[in-house]
Amino acid sequence: MAASLYALSVGSFLQTAEAVAGFLDRAARHCAEAGGDPDDFVDARLIDDMAPFHFQIEALCHHAVCGVEAVTTGVFDPPGLIGSQPFADLQAMVARSVAALNAFDPEEVNGCAGKDLDLQIGPRRLAFTAEDFFLSFSLPNFHFHAVTAYDILRSRGAPIGKRDYEGRLRTKTP
Repeated sequence: MAASLYALSVGSFLQTAEAVAGFLDRAARHCAEAGGDPDDFVDARLIDDMAPFHFQIEALCHHAVCGVEAVTTGVFDPPGLIGSQPFADLQAMVARSVAALNAFDPEEVNGCAGKDLDLQIGPRRLAFTAEDFFLSFSLPNFHFHAVTAYDILRSRGAPIGKRDYEGRLRTKTP
């Protein structure tokens, strides 16, 4: 059987969003055990000219949930950025995104295969099919922000590793 649009999009977003929720929890537990403050991660950056941790979390949530909404509605319209907020609020944002992803109907998403989606980003108009939107815009942006959030936590001493980032693999069941 061929891969479905739902599995390629929502399935991929869920695997990583759930992993992000897991490594955020692990970082918070580490802080509690070591006497640190997880809010110290919120404004951390890998390098001065790169967006901070809180932006990475907001952007990955927007690319996942708003990406699927864009394909189903024809409009990519993520909300404005909230900005710096407590670590616990970022964890809650990821949890809400996981819940929203779980609420998408597979048949509705699969029914969007081949659908056209035009984005206006500044002066650029980008014309996609649903598949190309996910595979060349939304998923790459989502994964960039997820791995950057992971890297910020890791660089600040959170005891997380590759398996924390991979999350639950979608293996074949016997």
